[in-house]
Amino acid sequence: MKKIIALGGSNSKNSINKTLAIHVANKIENAEVSSIDLNDFELPLYGIDYETEHGIPENAEKLSHQIEDIDGLVMSLAEHNGSYTVAFKNALDWMSRIDIKVWKDKPILLLATSPGARGGTIVLESAKTYFSFLGGQVVADFSLPNFYENFLENQITNVGLKIELIDKVHLFEQVLNDK
Repeated sequence: MKKIIALGGSNSKNSINKTLAIHVANKIENAEVSSIDLNDFELPLYGIDYETEHGIPENAEKLSHQIEDIDGLVMSLAEHNGSYTVAFKNALDWMSRIDIKVWKDKPILLLATSPGARGGTIVLESAKTYFSFLGGQVVADFSLPNFYENFLENQITNVGLKIELIDKVHLFEQVLNDK
């Protein structure tokens, strides 16, 4: 059984990205899924002066260790003004001070969604490039536009998008099984 983390890149208590990440992670066969809520890992705003004075926060260490102990990540990124949310970027910054390979060479199924028609595509494109620098192997990516229209009763309702996602999940499963 493969260990998978579902992570929504937002600190919203009602994060649609966390909802999507958990939904998709639970589609992966032979996987034990746990979810990470960034609210459970409160961190001070990263700054070199803070780090020099106080060191690396315990929550950054805990988050980094959770990623070490898994086989893969299903991550859905919220987009704020065309980029990562502050909570997500701050966690990345802290974890990169522990190990620049934040994602520990784990395979990633990278997702994004939003209430709008673009579905977080800008942050998705940025992450696909940036995550390889951080030790992430982005196996596949998927954008779900118009979340509240395309995701009802815990299901993707758009048939074309559902088929596309199933293909991406199968690709991710193949990479997991080859490890």
